[in-house]
Amino acid sequence: MNFFFLFQLVKLCIAMIDTGKAFCVANKQFMNGIRDLAQYSSNDAVVETSLTKFSDSLQEMINFHTILFDQTQRSIKAQLQNFVKEDLRKFKDAKKQFEKVSEEKENALVKNAQVQRNKQHEVEEATNILTATRKCFRHIALDYVLQINVLQSKRRSEILKSMLSFMYAHLAFFHQGYDLFSELGPYMKDLGAQLDRLVVDAAKEKREMEQKHSTIQQKDFSSDDSKLEYNVDAANGIVMEGYLFKRASNAFKTWNRRWFSIQNNQLVYQKKFKDNPTVVVEDLRLCTVKHCEDIERRFCFEVVSPTKSCMLQADSEKLRQAWIKAVQTSIATAYREKGDESEKLDKKSSPSTGSLDSGNESKEKLLKGESALQRVQCIPGNASCCDCGLADPRWASINLGITLCIECSGIHRSLGVHFSKVRSLTLDTWEPELLKLMCELGNDVINRVYEANVEKMGIKKPQPGQRQEKEAYIRAKYVERKFVDKYSISLSPPEQQKKFVSKSSEEKRLSISKFGPGDQVRASAQSSEGERQDSSMFLDSKHLNPGLQLYRASYEKNLPKMAEALAHGADVNWANSEENKATPLIQAVLGGSLVTCEFLLQNGANVNQRDVQGRGPLHHATVLGHTGQVCLFLKRGANQHATDEEGKDPLSIAVEAANADIVTLLRLARMNEEMRESEGLYGQPGDETYQDIFRDFSQMASNNPEKLNRFQQDSQKF
Repeated sequence: MNFFFLFQLVKLCIAMIDTGKAFCVANKQFMNGIRDLAQYSSNDAVVETSLTKFSDSLQEMINFHTILFDQTQRSIKAQLQNFVKEDLRKFKDAKKQFEKVSEEKENALVKNAQVQRNKQHEVEEATNILTATRKCFRHIALDYVLQINVLQSKRRSEILKSMLSFMYAHLAFFHQGYDLFSELGPYMKDLGAQLDRLVVDAAKEKREMEQKHSTIQQKDFSSDDSKLEYNVDAANGIVMEGYLFKRASNAFKTWNRRWFSIQNNQLVYQKKFKDNPTVVVEDLRLCTVKHCEDIERRFCFEVVSPTKSCMLQADSEKLRQAWIKAVQTSIATAYREKGDESEKLDKKSSPSTGSLDSGNESKEKLLKGESALQRVQCIPGNASCCDCGLADPRWASINLGITLCIECSGIHRSLGVHFSKVRSLTLDTWEPELLKLMCELGNDVINRVYEANVEKMGIKKPQPGQRQEKEAYIRAKYVERKFVDKYSISLSPPEQQKKFVSKSSEEKRLSISKFGPGDQVRASAQSSEGERQDSSMFLDSKHLNPGLQLYRASYEKNLPKMAEALAHGADVNWANSEENKATPLIQAVLGGSLVTCEFLLQNGANVNQRDVQGRGPLHHATVLGHTGQVCLFLKRGANQHATDEEGKDPLSIAVEAANADIVTLLRLARMNEEMRESEGLYGQPGDETYQDIFRDFSQMASNNPEKLNRFQQDSQKF
């Protein structure tokens, strides 16, 4: 009978109990740490209350653990150890007696066999000893067998009894824990919901603070005419103030940084804020102000009075222009009556001022407007998940234009970004063109394409909570596209497809080459309108291959048709050999839709793919004067150094067309690229000023595109 495993079990039980007690000690220390943290969070009622509740529950669990280990010690360690020590000791004693009498019997047998026949006395003695020894052996053997049977039976009962007691102890432990956390469950659920709201509120507050910070930075950086107008009516009479460098009138001509201000028809400065101001010009009506380009320092201007002149330097060209404008405005208003100053100053606001004010209005509108979640969920079908129908979805697939619940969004992520790009409607920052794209599509539109044959095939959409069914359904819907209506696609020969090619596009390209830079956009716009009318009558998806359908729909700004073409396997970079190998993205540029371009880019369109003339989307957007598209392509990595067959890059085209906005964007992007290369910041977006300017243009292009149609008026000033 081998009791090795029984001994081993007792040793393992002892080790487990010792480890459990150490765990309870460490757990109690951790619980005390939670209580200390709750005490230090007394100013936050939610944190203090929750930590106190949790520490009390953990204390109860520690008590339950202690009871469990005590019962384990009684049921296994004490009981089995007593069995091993006491009962096995009796068994070993019986075994020793059996072995001893067995040896005596063997000796008696040997002695009885050795007695000689003629020695009768020895024969009788040996026979008597053997008989007595045999009787004793039988008695001891029966007792030994009894001990074996008793021990074997008791061994079974003791093991099962101790293990049953051990398992009942676990059952009681887990019942106690279940009852404890059942009572705590509702509070934890409420706290979880409250935590979700706190996370959303924190993310929203963070975005608002970032936007406010960006707005403040932009205002501080561009101290221009808008700031001058705002401060004209200030109570202290200060028209404008800020730091300037002043050149001393001594022989060394040193430059010192001083705080200047225009107030009460005077130009004054201070070394420190507490100092009394020093008057530079007593009466601005007797002064003139002019640029200074004949000295080594940049951004300099001079204020000249009848008695002296003052050379000043601003921190940037914008600030120099602002100060000169402020001085000129102060000189002009000094001649007018005091009661008419405010009204006449408002009439003198420049076009650039209006532009900047409108940019600030856009930012304020962005801060106070509807959230991305509210705007997107207002689209038909978007109030529930596109795939399972769960209400209030808070995630979206930006390349498909649909809303998703959190579980379906996780499945979409597993498909890969070439099928679905997932973004949060509450936690992520949304670019204006992307938000507008989401509002142009929606669950109803996309499901009419990707679920066209669901009812015909007798397939039921998965319900919320059915994870495996959802995975299979979503993969069949978007990857395998099993439910898309497989209409017959006519792959007609090139001669037959030529009738779908709009002649107006070729005529447009010929006509553009005949006009000067200032007339190209007008010719393009007129030609585009004619082409839209010509091509719309041929846009029948059931007679076009998917690539051509996507190509035509891109020009027509028909996002549902574009989504349908992609669902039927259209190549997003399909090139039309009948129209100079133009791509759908180039057609979207010609159609003039920013949202169409964004949709194609989100679905993998190559922003640098060029046509036969060597012109990519950035070239065409520059030629047509589409500022919003130029901004979008530059943000998405368009190569502005590429030249067409005439050797012109987008910047040279914009300069010839005198389009100030596009020239500004291209030069800013080029400067930002050079700065990143010189500083080794490859793959990073650039400085905050560059990002702010492009963010403003994106906002304007999406929400106020009419404000970007200014280059014709500004071409005279370029």
